[in-house]
Amino acid sequence: MIAVIDYDTGNVKNVMKALTYVGLESILTDDADEILSADGVILPGVGSFGPAMDELNKRDLVPVLQEVVQRKIPLLGICLGMQLLFETGYEFGQHQGLGFLPGKIVEIPAKEGLKVPEMGWNQNEVLQPASRFAGVDGKFTYFVHSFYADCPQEIVVAGVQYSTFIPSVVSQGSVVGMQFHPEKSTDAGLDLLKAYKGMVEEYVDTRN
Repeated sequence: MIAVIDYDTGNVKNVMKALTYVGLESILTDDADEILSADGVILPGVGSFGPAMDELNKRDLVPVLQEVVQRKIPLLGICLGMQLLFETGYEFGQHQGLGFLPGKIVEIPAKEGLKVPEMGWNQNEVLQPASRFAGVDGKFTYFVHSFYADCPQEIVVAGVQYSTFIPSVVSQGSVVGMQFHPEKSTDAGLDLLKAYKGMVEEYVDTRN
């Protein structure tokens, strides 16, 4: 069972439908026991960094997510959920993130001819061909965001060019982030969720 974190940050129905399609049962929850007993955890998110962190703190979910990482339960952050995995966000001020990944969330730089937010399809370039998520290389995925992760290259699995190089998939240990929406990225997105499923299955085998 996959625990999809419930903290009122966007429509998660499509995420859960995509999980079902790749063979992963899921539950939308903010209950600590359900989250910590899950085979995998997904932190979705649409909106802005500060209010999202405020809501996680309001629901006492930060220590729960810290325990998820300590137990090495596969944690996948999607879109804003990926951004929250980092140390600091600079959207409408400076805000402390979850700190599971090194780096900061900063605004996409302006460039003539390009609109911010980035909205639409962009082509991924893989930097870590040995990663389980390397299948996204050369494929287009769907983005909606104004901020991106400024982070060490060693955790960047793949990225896209917009007005700068934007990490699109990041990974460190049991923590994974996808800046795009895999649930809106047709076959490419479903393949990435299948790769996450493989990560979950390995964790379950190790736990048992």
